[in-house]
Amino acid sequence: MNRESAQVLDGDPVRLVRRRTEADLAACVRVLAEVHERNGYPVNWPDHPQGWLSGPALLVAWVAELDGRIVGHIGLSRGEADDAAPALWSGREGVSTAAAAVVGRLFVAPAARGQGIGALLMDRVVREARERGLHPVLDVVASDASAVALYERLGWERLATVEQRWSPERTVTVHCYAAAG
Repeated sequence: MNRESAQVLDGDPVRLVRRRTEADLAACVRVLAEVHERNGYPVNWPDHPQGWLSGPALLVAWVAELDGRIVGHIGLSRGEADDAAPALWSGREGVSTAAAAVVGRLFVAPAARGQGIGALLMDRVVREARERGLHPVLDVVASDASAVALYERLGWERLATVEQRWSPERTVTVHCYAAAG
């Protein structure tokens, strides 16, 4: 097992962040289903959740474990046409959108919240983006208060709030963020 980042605090659960493997996908989908049921993320349940977690723009993904159980997930992708944050950030910085990497598919099992899992996953994805010479950005549904709070607590800068058309009959408000620095 590729153990990239583990934290053990005296008497606390073992928290581990490692690269996601194909063998992890079924567990990730189970956790995602819990998150969707409890918190409505993703807003629209995908027809093929494993494919949604492994889209064609994906560069790399990680899972978080708590005492050996997968409890979280995050991915780093190339920007796609429907991502607003890369265009906003690149326009502000005067660089190509190819200089940005999109953070996404972040979720933590409801039972594992309060353990710092989201912050560990965010730290890992930011380090990876910077190692690749890319600047991490993300779009988040404006109504996802807990995700917004996490990004702002971690010092991410809100670039703008925009409307995205998700279907002919649905428009969604999203906040666009860029990592500091």
